[in-house]
Amino acid sequence: MARENGPKRIAQVRQARRITWIGLAGNLSLAALKLMGGLLGRSHAVVADAVHSVSDSSTDVAILIGIGYWSKPPDTTHPHGHGRIETLFTVAIGGMLAAVAVGLAYNAFAGLTDPPEAPPGWIALGAALLSVFSKEGLYRWTVRVGRRIRSSVVVANAWHHRSDALSSVPVVLAVAGALLRPNWVMLDHLGAVVVSVFIFRAAAMIAWPALKELVDTGASPEMLERIADIALNVDGVERVHAIRTRRVGGRFHVDLHVLVDGAVSVRRGHDIAEEVQRCLIEDEGNLTDVVVHVEPLDDGVEPGPTGRLQSR
Repeated sequence: MARENGPKRIAQVRQARRITWIGLAGNLSLAALKLMGGLLGRSHAVVADAVHSVSDSSTDVAILIGIGYWSKPPDTTHPHGHGRIETLFTVAIGGMLAAVAVGLAYNAFAGLTDPPEAPPGWIALGAALLSVFSKEGLYRWTVRVGRRIRSSVVVANAWHHRSDALSSVPVVLAVAGALLRPNWVMLDHLGAVVVSVFIFRAAAMIAWPALKELVDTGASPEMLERIADIALNVDGVERVHAIRTRRVGGRFHVDLHVLVDGAVSVRRGHDIAEEVQRCLIEDEGNLTDVVVHVEPLDDGVEPGPTGRLQSR
């Protein structure tokens, strides 16, 4: 069995914590500014956007708490590691986003039946514009870190930031329209409805991959092909079959069977297996646990239950 090395994982956890702290500070600052701008500017859409930023802050806090658990090394009770805790947090973030979306939509539709109000003020428009640019920048920064360290929950949190940026675009349009045409004040409520749609879509994009992971959906056919090709390029490996994968915390655990010359020594077979492990961990880049089963080459061997037979 081969696993991702400890120092590398520690560095990744440190990066995840740092970008999440930055996101938390940004979310709290923006939420306060948008709430102030929405209240002073009499804009339901901007107030709704401020609530969205507060929900972003809650997920930042959840990640900062949870990362201490899912980053723990494997132990006797969790021999495959604690990565599924990260997956559960990812699902929870998606669920929180969906709940926020439903609540905002309900309040916005209810507001459409209220008597016309005074149009929103320019301060509300300024707060919404600030949100668009700052949250898009925070998304790009966070998603770059999340993809580099291969953390599904950090990438999910990045989309949380982008959903805030995207949701502020219709807010800008709605507030600007209500300012230019005061009798179109209902645009502000419609903007809040559009905000909720964006948020709900982001929730689905976050939760669906994590839910597939929880039911042990394997890697794509393209990834299985890459794994087979890497193994077959190792000297001494003649054929590969029965490749099985499972995603754990945004990365994959793999086990596979390699066929070698039946006349080689046990030591040589062991060395071949270790080389396959090393190459897969280094070359594929998204694997944290690799188990290689060595079998003697037999031209009559049949493929395993989870993969076809592949040879040089």
